[in-house]
Parts: sequence; structure tokens; C-alpha cells
Amino acid sequence: MSDSPLSTVSAVDVGERLRLARESKGLTQKDAADAISVARTTLVAIEQGQRRLRIDELQQLAKLYSLSVNALLRREAVHVDLIPRFRKVVGAEDVAASQATQLLANLARAEVELENLLGVKRARNYPPERPILPGDVRMQAEQDAQELRQRLGLGFAPIADIVTLLEMELGIRVYVRRFDGSVSGVFAHDDTLGACFLLNANHPRERRNQTGGHELGHFISVRHDAEVLHADEPESSREERYANAFGRAFLTPGGAVRQKFQEVTAGSTHLTRRHIIVMAHFFGVSREAVVRRLEELGLTKKGTWEWFAANGGITDEQAAQVLGDLRTPDRQKLEADKPTSIRINLLAAEAYRRELLSEGQLARLLHLDRIELREMLEEVDLLEVEADGAPTLLI
Repeated sequence: MSDSPLSTVSAVDVGERLRLARESKGLTQKDAADAISVARTTLVAIEQGQRRLRIDELQQLAKLYSLSVNALLRREAVHVDLIPRFRKVVGAEDVAASQATQLLANLARAEVELENLLGVKRARNYPPERPILPGDVRMQAEQDAQELRQRLGLGFAPIADIVTLLEMELGIRVYVRRFDGSVSGVFAHDDTLGACFLLNANHPRERRNQTGGHELGHFISVRHDAEVLHADEPESSREERYANAFGRAFLTPGGAVRQKFQEVTAGSTHLTRRHIIVMAHFFGVSREAVVRRLEELGLTKKGTWEWFAANGGITDEQAAQVLGDLRTPDRQKLEADKPTSIRINLLAAEAYRRELLSEGQLARLLHLDRIELREMLEEVDLLEVEADGAPTLLI
């Protein structure tokens, strides 16, 4: 038995991996049992680790689940299932939310497995969790957001790129990808994967920033509860009110908004579209978000945004006229057209170069077909060729 690859992994681990693989393919226990010609009760015992699998049965199940035997038995393999965590917040009929959560799970699992294979350790700099207390959740959110800003040394400075901040300063996994526009973002936290955010690249950069701030508030307050944020979702709970307030306070801190408002409106008697456009650009949020924040801070009267909306709104064309060359290309939206992130691509190419994974194993891990995988590997090779002649690393 010692010569069998099954001897390297416990029966319980093998059974759990097989269960997750089966469920990810949408197959029943009877489907799997029929494939290896055993009773359903035997399949249940295998998945629970009570009955050790034979190698021929493992090979048949691996084929059924579109996996390799190595992928199921590899010690570095990450077998974490995020989907059950979303079942209480995502109804079976919400196809868009289900697809978004599956996308996040696939990306996070692939990245962690590649990191493990290559011996890469991702640093985590998570702030302490702040449970939501009785009382005014908005006031608590303001205080918690200010505390995190101080911890990060941000002061009153605007956050130019929240994705980079989340990744580099906090160690959160952030993926910007295109998916159904009815879903703004997805958040999950797992001890193996860490904190993971998925932001919708079909939304404008300013809206993605706000989604990132919202999910950060969720991570700060109730990080062990998974969340799917739908577009224009009402504040139906204290948790949602906290997350929305935290996002506003983190991206548009009260002191900074008051200071910038005085600078922008100096000498003016009315709040104009130009004022709003300049402030929205400065803080990296939508024009509506700026006006709502001004209303909240008492810098303009309630109903100001509704007045602008009823009088022609504030258009992208008007913003382009005001900002001119100040607007920058949305790099993350351009990169989001690819099925995986740049970091995952680099990790995958290195694993392939070291022959740690075959082409077929990589394709399955990344949910790509062979042609897409080869195109990705070729693109990484081109980037490395461009780097020829660069200074050699000393570490």
C-alpha cells in the first residue's frame, strides 16, 4: 500500500477533496457512485473517509470530475469551498450572484495553490475586527474608518487606487473582473485564502472604489460573514448601514471634504456642476457620492442631488470638459478583459517553467482551455523578454 499514491494523503482528506470536486461539477452522490459501480452509501463512506478508495476508483472519479489524479492528491492543492458560505445570502434563483461567487472562489483557490507550489508567502496586515456595537452605527463607522486611515498613515489624503491599497498595504486579495452588472462586488474571508474581494469591472472606476470601500467596511466589522453586494441595494440591516457609512468615511473623510469644499467653492455663491466634478475627481468617487456626502456633512442642503438630477444631471461630457487631460485611463478595466489576473498569470507561468504543473493541470486549475492557456503563457514570455537586460536581483 505504501507504493500507492493514495498512501500520501489521508482517507478523510481524499474524501473531502472528492466531495468538493463532485459538488463543483453539480453531480449527485448517486452520479458518482454509478460511475465507479458502487452503492450510494459506499460513495458516502468514501467521501467521509470511512472507506479507503481504490486507485482504479480514484482514476474514474478524477475523469468524471475533469481533474487529474495528481490534482486530487497533490499536497499543495487547496480544497476550500466558499460556496456554502454564500447560500444564506444568495438565493438559488440569483444566477448572477452565484456566478460571481463561483468566479471569486476559482480565482482565490488558483492563486493560493500556485503560491503554495512556488513557496510564496503572502503577507497579511489585517486591522483588528471591530464588532458593530449598539447605538449609532454611522458614528461608529466614521470612527473606525478614521482609525484605519491613521493606521495606514493616510491622513486626509485621497485614495488614488483602492485596489493597490487593499493589496499592498493590507494583504487582501482583490480581483477586478467583468460579470453581471447587477452585482457590484463579493467579499469572503477564509483562514486558508485570507480576505478576498471581487469588484465588477463593468462598473466605472469611481463606483468600484465605492464598492471596495463598502466591502472593506464589511471586512472590518463582520469579516467571517460572506457578502454579495447588489447594485443599488437598500440598507436593510445594521451591517449594511455600517458598511456603507464606513466606505463613505474611508474614501471621503469629513475633514478632507470640508477642507476641499472650502478651496473649490471659494468666492462662489452657489454650488455648481464644476465644483462637484472637481471634488468627485479628487476623491475618486462618483458625482452623486460627493453630493450625498456634502449633504450628510451639512455643507449643502438635503435634496441637492435630486435638484441636479431634475435639471439635466451632471454628465460625463461635462466632466470631460472640466477635467480635460486630468482624467487617466482605467487600467484595471482594460486588464479585466482577461480571464485571470496578472499576478495569477505570472505565478502560473513560473509553475509551468519549473515543471511543477503540466499544461493540462494548469488549464484545469485556471479554468482555461488549452488555447487560452498558451496565449497567456506566451504573453508572460513576451513580458519577460522585454525585461532582458534589467538589473539582476541580488536576493
